[in-house]
Amino acid sequence: MPEPELAVRVRGLVKSYADVHAVRGIDLDVRRGEIFALLGPNGAGKTTTVEILEGYRGRDAGEVTVLGQDPVKNRRKLKPLVGIVLQTTGVEPYLTVSETLRMYARLYPHPRPVEEVMTLAGLTAKRDSRVTKLSGGQKRRLDVAVALVGDPELLFLDEPTTGFDPSARREAWEVVKNLAGLGKTVLLTTHFMDEAQYLADRVAVIAAGRIVAEGTPATIGERNLASATIRYRLPDDAVPPDGLAGGTRDAEGFVEISSGDVVRDLNRLTGWAIEHRAGLDGLEVTRPTLEDVYLALTGDSLTGGAG
Repeated sequence: MPEPELAVRVRGLVKSYADVHAVRGIDLDVRRGEIFALLGPNGAGKTTTVEILEGYRGRDAGEVTVLGQDPVKNRRKLKPLVGIVLQTTGVEPYLTVSETLRMYARLYPHPRPVEEVMTLAGLTAKRDSRVTKLSGGQKRRLDVAVALVGDPELLFLDEPTTGFDPSARREAWEVVKNLAGLGKTVLLTTHFMDEAQYLADRVAVIAAGRIVAEGTPATIGERNLASATIRYRLPDDAVPPDGLAGGTRDAEGFVEISSGDVVRDLNRLTGWAIEHRAGLDGLEVTRPTLEDVYLALTGDSLTGGAG
């Protein structure tokens, strides 16, 4: 039986297209009320996975439950409980914002009030504007509003800001963030590290159809996939202890060393500096960023297969 606190539960999910293995045995849990990001390069299997969860695509093997239901067998039952935002808008371009939302609201038994949805999506000022007159960011807000008007429990957002300029991306991000305040569960796919880091409570990194890392953005960023770097500058005549001298000094006199144990190496370095009365100008420690870890995890799959 699926756990009641889970909105999505996936075990051993497999999907292939002829000789292309798009999804290779994925396990995935999405908790109710969280924003969960499926992060990976193009062709990693993100879209295939989400389409299976939405009930639009069958699976070859594995167990899938969405809000306690099999999305293929019980698609009609799930439909009013799930909102979907595709990569491209599909609304009638010559309707106004309010007309569009009222039209979609009629499709649901218990829709959210249209005025409230426009406020949540930041579209009140554009209520009488036709879709053709909206900016890219405003159209994305409308996409989210359309998905939200049926008052779903779970929203799927597929690559919500692909092709957007920085300003439009930020607009879309704020709309997604507002959904968390409504208690909605959001599962989004993205290949932008900053998007996952800003929006998501938890992230799963998918590469070549497999989940290769999962956790909060912070814990994934702290994975020990690369050594931390210690950087410092010494007087020209100073010689630090073995193992802490680094390579050739740069033009400004800085040296860098890779450290697998930062606490130990800093202790040795600062102890030596105190003993020899040597300054450690510009001392800094840097760790791999989420982007560094992402590239290390997905580097072999950047030439993808199926989505």
